[in-house]
Amino acid sequence: MRAPWLLAVPFLIHASTDAATNYSARRLTEDGVSIVRLSDAARGVEVSITPSLGNRAYEFKVHGKNILYFPFADAAAFAKDGGQSFCGIPFLAPWANRMAGAGFWANDKHYMFNPELGSVRVAKNGIAIHGMLSASPRWEVTAVQADRKAAWVTSRFLFWKYPELMANWPFAEEYEMTYRLSNGVLEVTTTIVNRSAEAMPVAIGFHPYFQIPGAPRAAAHVHIPAEKHVETDQNLVATGVLKPIQPLERISLKDRTFDDGFTGLKRDGDGKARLFVENGDRKITVVYGAKFPVAVVYAPPGKEFVCFEPMTAITNGVNLAHEGKYATLQSVAPGASWRESFWVEPSGF
Repeated sequence: MRAPWLLAVPFLIHASTDAATNYSARRLTEDGVSIVRLSDAARGVEVSITPSLGNRAYEFKVHGKNILYFPFADAAAFAKDGGQSFCGIPFLAPWANRMAGAGFWANDKHYMFNPELGSVRVAKNGIAIHGMLSASPRWEVTAVQADRKAAWVTSRFLFWKYPELMANWPFAEEYEMTYRLSNGVLEVTTTIVNRSAEAMPVAIGFHPYFQIPGAPRAAAHVHIPAEKHVETDQNLVATGVLKPIQPLERISLKDRTFDDGFTGLKRDGDGKARLFVENGDRKITVVYGAKFPVAVVYAPPGKEFVCFEPMTAITNGVNLAHEGKYATLQSVAPGASWRESFWVEPSGF
């Protein structure tokens, strides 16, 4: 299946505003850094994205307060860091979180990582982490638009163009990502097209960092509607064992930390799962589309953020599927595409 958005060359890039609803989408330069800002003025919401730093959303301001953890003064300071610090909403691809064994299996073939190329980080224990694209400058903005209902920016990444990436993930894939702001809610939609001659495993994810501005994390509660816990080894690599649990409802973060994977997410009638952190009337809800069946929750000691990570597979799911220990790994057929969204819904701010 061909993706029509790949056939329109050259791509139209412009900024637009719809006065009737106060939605706007603007491409700006701040201190030499190119950003895209989506605004919903009626609800006091602004979302800012840096296409050249992993196409990462780094601000989600509600009435001037950022609900994303971002430990920099501005995008320029983030650019000096090279986008290496994890904050905002990093994109983890072609795989999310940890991949064990210094390589991976796909279609009954084993591919070794090539860390000397600099495109993948493999620790001494043989674990590669967070994929290859979280800070990549190679995203191309294809549309910056607004209408009466929303403001959005769409970008693409032609993975197959770069040999040092293909050497570590030998699938000719293409990504399209759209950030869409509507009614104060941010939708993040990802499309993957497989141009390869073989099926490609889908193991992507996102690593959003949230905070409730002006309130300590210890005063917050989280809701994790999961029925299975992903068991891991001492290196936090999934073993393939999924332990039944009761959903974690209104769990205080006062004396609780997380670095855990969950699946068996309970879904509403619309097929979506909802995880949230709340403090009083203020709440940040992360809504998972059906093709994000796994949630990693990360709330480490000594930090003021909490992460709800939408993932398409459990950690190391590609290798576990080959071993017969993970039966629900998704894939995209040759010439076909995969598409899914997650949403961030703030309320009470």
